[in-house]
Amino acid sequence: QVQLVESGGGLVQAGGSLRLSCAASGRTFSDYAMGWFRQAPGKEREFVACISRSRSSTYYEDSVKGRFTISRDNAKNTVYLQMSSLKPEDTALYFCAARTGISRSASSYPYWGQGTQVTVSS
Repeated sequence: QVQLVESGGGLVQAGGSLRLSCAASGRTFSDYAMGWFRQAPGKEREFVACISRSRSSTYYEDSVKGRFTISRDNAKNTVYLQMSSLKPEDTALYFCAARTGISRSASSYPYWGQGTQVTVSS
């Protein structure tokens, strides 16, 4: 089992920045690729970004490319999502997730955190 705890969400004005963190425990963090997903009210959970175990590969959803950066620190068992130029449409509950291979598919991730709320005001 992998336990994941997100933090760093909050209320920010449009154009602002936030950095989300996801701390992992329970298994060897570097054995897992990590993903960030989000879910807005009334909408399905959607892919945001993912990073491979060794940090050699990253992928982003088109609407966040150039604004969001995913990174990881395997020594700290933590994955980050740096978000800048935030827009009201980025408002959602943000989740981190872990799986053994990198993937954009939410359904393929077996381990999930509880989420952290990001609200962007216009």
